[in-house]
Amino acid sequence: MERKTFTLPPTSDFHVHLRDGAMMELVTPTIPDGGVDTVYVMPNLIPPLTELKPVQTYHSLLHALSPTTHFLMTLYLHPTLTPSTLTSAASSLPQIIHGVKAYPAGVTTNSSSSGLTSLLSTPFPSTPLSTLSQPHPHPSSPNRRQTRNQSLLTLNLHGESPSPASTILSAEPDFLPTLHALHAQYPTLRIVLEHCTTAAALDAVRSCGENVTGTITAHHLWLTLGEVVGSSANYCKPVAKGEGDRRALCRAVVERGSRFFFGSDSAPHPLSSKLVTKSAAAGCFTQPWATQLVIGAMEEAVRKGWVTEDEVTEEALTEFLSARGRRFYGLEEHGEKGRKIKLEKKGERIPAMMEGREGLKVEPFRAGEEVWSLEWVGGEGEDGGKGKVEQVVEAALGD
Repeated sequence: MERKTFTLPPTSDFHVHLRDGAMMELVTPTIPDGGVDTVYVMPNLIPPLTELKPVQTYHSLLHALSPTTHFLMTLYLHPTLTPSTLTSAASSLPQIIHGVKAYPAGVTTNSSSSGLTSLLSTPFPSTPLSTLSQPHPHPSSPNRRQTRNQSLLTLNLHGESPSPASTILSAEPDFLPTLHALHAQYPTLRIVLEHCTTAAALDAVRSCGENVTGTITAHHLWLTLGEVVGSSANYCKPVAKGEGDRRALCRAVVERGSRFFFGSDSAPHPLSSKLVTKSAAAGCFTQPWATQLVIGAMEEAVRKGWVTEDEVTEEALTEFLSARGRRFYGLEEHGEKGRKIKLEKKGERIPAMMEGREGLKVEPFRAGEEVWSLEWVGGEGEDGGKGKVEQVVEAALGD
């Protein structure tokens, strides 16, 4: 790609895993390194986040670690989640909870004991889903536009079937009839099909109403199944699929009128849990290079002829990385005079490892590979500032 510089509004990452304890302390301060100022935080901790007070406590911990980041929190769809909790979450000011995440049982991290065997069962989860689908004006807030006839909160779906008949490759396609059934049963419910990996998933979202959308990760823009086999660092759920699916994802990033926006699904795990010989942890850690990896993947898509360089514009990237998702969630769009992120090619490489306290080691996605460089410009910190990762590298070099 001939273009060497992009200047964009900050990225909004609508699917992140920030964990807790030492892992939370390591990864949360790296959010701005990836050009991100807003994150949508998943609730699959142990125990899962099903009540308001634990979510509020978690929000406070995260904010203390990254004060410039806007954290959008979620609840875990669980039998203990009551309609009154959902109503309180949606009506509280300031509103910190914006969605409810549904995990099919056993399909991903921390879903075996708390996940769902069916999304169409009664009385659970039909009772909380009925509450979610009720039209309800969002509360006024400086960070939220007043909208009408919207459901209380968003339902975020991990779109894989938990059926024993589903394979690791068929689990997402096998889930799509459930998406259509949910949309038919709850037509006002706002639904996000998270981390789409197949052309079939993209088509399923497009066939639904405008209140159904989907997220696309950075790592799925890079990977096919061939790069996953034999590489625990590339193993995630849902797994990457074929080249045609990867091409369709790249096309969805830049297509006009797209229904899809960015959610990194950055999912850090201790190196020890990725290198085990049986049942390696599923997840790719991308947070400190979230935006940079998307730009690099689209550069690769241009090289492969899947998209044209004329399609990879600042406008198209802004739509995917920020504006489209912010509109869906009713957030104010970034203003022209606010801080920006500037991306350039400077030969930077992703480090082989990140280390935290208690001997914690995390291997980043595409460790050792070249990546676009990013700095913050304009507004506060006009010098661009140095992020967590850059500080660690410079300290090691004695700069």
